Amino acid sequence: MVEWVVALVALQRLVELGWSRHNEKALLARGGIETGARHYPLLVLLHTAWLLTILVFAPRGVVRPMVLGAFVVLQALRLWVIAALGPYWTTRVITLSDAPLVRHGPYRWLRHPNYWIVVGEIALLPAAFGAYAVAVVFSVLNACLLQHRVRIEEAALAAREGGP
Repeated sequence: MVEWVVALVALQRLVELGWSRHNEKALLARGGIETGARHYPLLVLLHTAWLLTILVFAPRGVVRPMVLGAFVVLQALRLWVIAALGPYWTTRVITLSDAPLVRHGPYRWLRHPNYWIVVGEIALLPAAFGAYAVAVVFSVLNACLLQHRVRIEEAALAAREGGP
């Protein structure tokens, strides 16, 4: 079962990358500016390695239905984030100076809801298949990378909000 779930997650991510590229091109054509591009390959590497490591190290025949269910709930929340950002959703940090800041959907309550979802995903998917060490190792790696990513995004947003 782990193979099927990881394949579905990989397919989902590839579809999201296609949507992201579509939005990136449109934003850049409208004068958008990308910041923090140098860290982006590390994000791709982390997520790719995460899925491959789950395939390699998850014990076969182990499934925690409640944990997998929680992961599925996160996928619905992920779609909510993507829908809330609409044409501004990308996997890169691209800002458009005249675009309004999104303050609806999950952004009413959280500053970076997608990152909170990713934190849960990184931990829950391997745990759903009993790969707890994978969950811990990639959670730590993800936390380090997200700390850097949030600083980049906050700086880009501060410029649009009239901050430093």
